[in-house]
Amino acid sequence: MNNSTEQFDVVVIGGGPAGATAANDLACQGKRVLIVERGFRIKPCGGAIPPAAIDAFDIPQSQLVARIKSARMISPKNKRVDMPIADSYVGMVDRKDFDPWLRARAASNGAEVRTGNFSQLKYLDSGEVLLTYRDKSPEQKEVSVLTRAVIGADGAKSKVGKQCVPGADKIKSVFAYHEIVKAPAADSSADYKPTRCDVWYQGRLSPDFYAWVFPHGDHASIGMGSAVKSFSATQSVRQLRADVGLTNAETVRREGAPIPLKPLKKWDDGRAVLLAGDAAGVVAPASGEGIFYAMLGGRLAADAVLQFLAHGDPAALRQARKRFMKEHGRVFWVLGLLQAFWYGSDKRREKFVHMCDDPDVQRLTWQSYTQKKLVRSEPMAHFRVFMKDMAQLLGIARA
Repeated sequence: MNNSTEQFDVVVIGGGPAGATAANDLACQGKRVLIVERGFRIKPCGGAIPPAAIDAFDIPQSQLVARIKSARMISPKNKRVDMPIADSYVGMVDRKDFDPWLRARAASNGAEVRTGNFSQLKYLDSGEVLLTYRDKSPEQKEVSVLTRAVIGADGAKSKVGKQCVPGADKIKSVFAYHEIVKAPAADSSADYKPTRCDVWYQGRLSPDFYAWVFPHGDHASIGMGSAVKSFSATQSVRQLRADVGLTNAETVRREGAPIPLKPLKKWDDGRAVLLAGDAAGVVAPASGEGIFYAMLGGRLAADAVLQFLAHGDPAALRQARKRFMKEHGRVFWVLGLLQAFWYGSDKRREKFVHMCDDPDVQRLTWQSYTQKKLVRSEPMAHFRVFMKDMAQLLGIARA
């Protein structure tokens, strides 16, 4: 280190939805922020964003490549259940364009964005952090900067988390893989609709999660997720493409990455490092939804870091997880139980899709998803869903 070492208030490792949101919020508060984004990687993602996220994070309509008006659930026996979205929609983004836009917005508000790979960090006697990353030059030159706080938003296999936060190296995840293909023409015979998301609950396509066909405007995402390492993701997607008549659709790109499905018990190191997004494990079980929760996690991380910078008390960093779990912990718990039970076998998946045909289930599901909170205004609807769910569990109802 020398006297010319650059100094920042906050360094954010990872420029996806969590990191870029945190950096933008901090920059808007006048903090000097550096984003270190490794680049050259697009996360496999269905791209769904609920209206609650579009409003909360000022996402312009120009970033939406599709507006979804319904979902179709396909059971192991090929039962198809359509779930129309009444009086709302689900926005779809393409991460290839969406993530760079988020970083550009942060940059326009004062954050500095650089491409590089995080190497390590160490604490100095002054309490500052000396952070080192390798740039993307041919020489992969090591660059060191000084900072008062670090936000690790570098994905499910977070290098920041592994180095700094106990338990981060044991994060549970599924492997997600998808292929982006050119969408079929309107007069195509493919089983595809540009305003409908198709979710396949079939063990042959995923033994413990689900497969999907999600519209992306001129393109479509065809993918699957599974924690079973021996299961072939590429074979599954190949089969799904054949099932829906998209075998010959032009493939634009292929992507794969681990997706966490359970929030870590600790998001900070008790000193100056805080995790956000996939690094903190905030992808919803059962649904795999991550963009909204990543952006919320980034915002909460920014709030916590602002308090830390203002008062110097590392306890402020714990507020990010506390606030997140207070708002969404119950939803994650419910979805975790749903995935553990209903995704366990094709027999259970058949019953699960059958339940999705129920009007009460559909209405409450979409209200909770689009508004991003449990709907408490219809107690009788919740009771009816509970009783129908119990009938399925006990085998009283037929699938």
